[in-house]
Amino acid sequence: MSRRFVVTGTDTGIGKTVFSAGLANFLSADYWKPIQAGLDGETDSQLVARLGELSDDRIVPECYKLKTPASPHYAAEADGICIDTDLLDAPDSVRPLVIEGAGGLMVPLNGSTLYIDVFARWQLPVVLCARTSLGTINHSLLSIEALRSRNVNILGIAFIGNENLDTESTICSIGRIRRLGRLPRLSPLSTSTLRNAFLTSFRRDDFNP
Repeated sequence: MSRRFVVTGTDTGIGKTVFSAGLANFLSADYWKPIQAGLDGETDSQLVARLGELSDDRIVPECYKLKTPASPHYAAEADGICIDTDLLDAPDSVRPLVIEGAGGLMVPLNGSTLYIDVFARWQLPVVLCARTSLGTINHSLLSIEALRSRNVNILGIAFIGNENLDTESTICSIGRIRRLGRLPRLSPLSTSTLRNAFLTSFRRDDFNP
């Protein structure tokens, strides 16, 4: 069995799907999105396959595909189902596997289970994605504290956005967490620009648990 990682974020909409695409390409990894909420337009798996140039056999099918673009528990309720978190088991993989959560750590999956509870059960190393803009110090330190309180191994933190050296160093110092690198906002966003950004900003050895 190869390396498996959880990619999660301090909030929703920070760019962790683009980060996951870049990481999967960077590590020649497979990708799995356990729960997809929102089916209009390109799904996260489709985006990762396109940007990361992943063939179909490198995309692990979702356990749940929900119509409404909302928190998984709400989207599932709208579809008339309840997410059974016992069915969410991280699959084995010959290649490295990037597993992407939804939103932040405390996103509810049903009436009693949060995504962070599933991460704690898996006991896989977590890559925490954080934006570099205002408010990220609070969100990042709270997320680090929540993960450690559940004894989840944090591989490190990856920043997304424009450079903010003071903010990044403050989070790493106070949070006692390793900085993996920073993915800048890319324009244009393409397979090529994403690949080059990872080659410039990240080291493969840092993703060895």
